[in-house]
Formats: sequence, structure tokens, C-alpha cells
Amino acid sequence: MKVNQYEKAFLMGLLEQMLLIRRFEEKSAQMYGLRKIGGFCHLYIGQEAVAVGSIAALDLKKDYVLTGYRDHGHALACGMDPNAAMAELFGKATGCSKGKGGSMHMFDADKHMYGGNGIVGGHIPIAAGVAFKLKYNQEDGVVLCYFGDGAIHQGVFHETMNMAKIWNLPIIFICENNQYGMGTNYKRVSSVHDYSVMGASYEIPAWQVDGMNVLTVYEETKKAIKLVKEKNTPVFLEIQTYRYRGHSMSDPAKYRTKEELEAYKSKDPIIIFKTEMMEAGMLTEDEYTLLDKKQKDIVNESVQYAEQSEEPSLEAMYEDIYA
Repeated sequence: MKVNQYEKAFLMGLLEQMLLIRRFEEKSAQMYGLRKIGGFCHLYIGQEAVAVGSIAALDLKKDYVLTGYRDHGHALACGMDPNAAMAELFGKATGCSKGKGGSMHMFDADKHMYGGNGIVGGHIPIAAGVAFKLKYNQEDGVVLCYFGDGAIHQGVFHETMNMAKIWNLPIIFICENNQYGMGTNYKRVSSVHDYSVMGASYEIPAWQVDGMNVLTVYEETKKAIKLVKEKNTPVFLEIQTYRYRGHSMSDPAKYRTKEELEAYKSKDPIIIFKTEMMEAGMLTEDEYTLLDKKQKDIVNESVQYAEQSEEPSLEAMYEDIYA
């Protein structure tokens, strides 16, 4: 899509969100290195256009988002307060999950961001449950359910796809194919390399999307939402993207070549979008610098907030365990 087809304010909003996620993740990596953050931590660097572009197509007063454990980007794209997100990473009581969920369990009911889930593929049937709620109550909403290429081969993905089609649930399954399930290239473990063909098994419309272009993701998600509502069917998108860091903070990512990494860095979704906006006369270098500084300041403030926040009380161990 051509950037000059859109309002400048909308484009700046997308760029701002991608920059916020990028700077938040870079700061998270730094804090993890300083041992301020413990446990598992999966960064979203390189994949920003997927969450930002797709969630921009939603109305979060009526639509819902569920994702796996690489979830900081989705939470921020849904409008979660960066302070609450960083405090959660620090394990503080002011975190979005009261410091008890950590990196893999971002959650904000008010923003309709229903997690963050640490079990590979474990949230896929939960997302279908939310979609069933929408259908049962005759609500005008859709669910975006994100997962990685590693979750595609979980049985629960196929079971849920089948059931979602039988009931024609208002759900869009989004496989964020970042090329690697932990340290293994997806082509080594999958008998098909175009995951979108799996939709045909369940008569679910499915196609591949360029996940390095935020406007392409936005438009293709809008198209999928239209299909869900007009044709009364689930949809499956394989959004092809790339993560620039390892699977988690403990992964040095030595299983890929420097040449491969450099080739994908030339497709950086933020740089691509910035360049397109500048060429269209909708962004100056000074505007970009100011916008980037603003995001860095927000992220630095979130670290201060997290450091100054209280630890969860001992009694909190027994809270929120049962409904």
C-alpha cells in the first residue's frame, strides 16, 4: 500500500507504536542483562509490524487479542501502560498481572488483551472460547489469536481450527512465522513450507502476508475481518516475519548465519516504514528523531517506575488462584 493514501496522523501512530515496542524490548534486554528481570523473556524485535498493523485494524471496545509468550509487543499495541508492562517484567505488585505472571503473561482485561500464555499453543482453544462467547451473545466482535510457527504442529491448533469452522466462530488465527521454532528452521520440521495451505483442510480461507510491512499487515487484517463478518467464517493468516534476537534471552542464536541476519535487517519494518514516509514527504528526519526520543523517555520512565514499585506481599501468593 502507498503511504500517501493514509492520513499522516494514522501513519505517525503506527510508527510511534513500532518504535515504542522496539525501544521497550531493547530496554528489557538491557535490564535482563543487569538481572533486574528474571525468568523467561522472549523479545519481539523485528516482528513489530505484525502486532501493530493487525491490532490497528481492531476496535478494542468489542474485539479481543490473545497470544503466546512473545507478548510484550501485542500488549503495548493494545494500549497497555508501559509502566504496568515493565513492572510486570520486574515482578512488582504494580505490574499488569500483579508481578505474578512475568514476561509470558501480559494481561489487561480493560484493553481486551487476554494474554500472554506460557504454554506453546495452549491459548489457541481459549481464543476460540472467547470467539464462541462473541457468537453466543451475538456480539459484533472478532478475536485475533497469535502463535508462532512452532505451535503449528501442536494438535490443539488443528483441533481448534476444525471446531472453529464447524461453529463458524469469529476468529482470525495468525501464525507469526518468524522462521525459527526455538533454534530450528521451520522448513526442517514441516512437511509443507506454506502454512496457509493448512486452512484448506478445514475449509477456512487462508493466505500468506508480508509481516515486514505494517500497512500490508493492516490492510490484510481488515480484509480478514470483513471476511469473518460477511461470510461467517474463521480466517487463517500466515504472517511471515523475522526475529532479530534469539528465541529467548538465554539463546545466543548461533544456528543462523550472519549473512542471513544482515539480509533480514535490510527488511527492518521500522526502517522500511520510515523510508516510505520520508519519500512521500510525510516525515522528516527531525520528526523521526523527536518521536524516537519520546519513546526512549517513556521506556526509561517505565524502568524507574518498576524499580520504585513494591514487591508483591507474601499474602498475594494465595490471591487470584480461584475464580
